[in-house]
Amino acid sequence: MFTFEGITKEYGKRKSLHDVTYTFEKGKVYGILGPNGSGKSTMMKMMAGLVYPTSGNVSIGGKPVTRKIAANLAFLSTEGMLYHNFKIEQMIQFFATQYTDFEIEKAEELLTFMELDRHQKVSQLSKGQQGRLKLLLVLSRKTDVLLLDEPFIGLDPMVRETIVKGLVSFINFGEQTVIITTHEINEIEPILEEAILLEKGKITASCNVEEVREKQGLSILEWLKMNVGKGNDHDDSYSA
Repeated sequence: MFTFEGITKEYGKRKSLHDVTYTFEKGKVYGILGPNGSGKSTMMKMMAGLVYPTSGNVSIGGKPVTRKIAANLAFLSTEGMLYHNFKIEQMIQFFATQYTDFEIEKAEELLTFMELDRHQKVSQLSKGQQGRLKLLLVLSRKTDVLLLDEPFIGLDPMVRETIVKGLVSFINFGEQTVIITTHEINEIEPILEEAILLEKGKITASCNVEEVREKQGLSILEWLKMNVGKGNDHDDSYSA
C-alpha cells in the first residue's frame, strides 16, 4: 500500500525524518509510536500528500504520492478540519460536497453513536466533542486508507474510550489500511496489528502486536519501554 524508500525530510538544518524505509500493507492497523518531535506527524502529512520529502520516494500502490491522493484517503489532522462558525450538520454537509465517497447514512449513524447534537455550533463544542466530530467526518468516508494523527490529544479517558469503540464499530477491518499516531498506547492496543517506534526521525523498532503478546508476554507499552532510547537519548513520555 504505502511505501517509504529512503525518505529524508529537512526543515532548514533540522531533519524531521532521516532515511526512513518501510512498507505499510493493505488492510492492516498500524500504530506509529514515539516521543514528541520524533517525526510522526511529518510522516502522516507525507502520506496525505501535504508534505514532500527532501529526498527519497513515498508511493501508494506503486504511484508517487501527491496532494491529489486526498481523494483516496481520509486524514484526521491535529490541526484545522473544523469550521467554528458551522453547525455540526453544516460540517457534515460540507464534507459531503467535498468528497464523493462521503456516506451521509453512515454520518447519521455516527452522529447518534457519538452523541452529538446536529444543531450545535462547532465553536460551542468541548474538545471531546470536537474529537468525536472529527472522527465522524473521517469514518463517514468510504476510503481504503484512514490516517489518524493523534486522535486522542487533549481528550479525557471517557472520550478516548468512545473513540476507540467508534473505530472498532466502523472500521472495515481487513479491507481498510488504518495508520494511527498516538501516545495513548493502552487505549489503542486492542485494535493494533503492527507497531512502529519512531525516534529522532528514524524507525528504531517495529513489531507484530500479536506476536509480542503471545511469544514475549508483553503489552505494547512494555515493548515500547524496552525499546525506546536504544541508540538515542532516553525518553519516558508515554501514557499508560
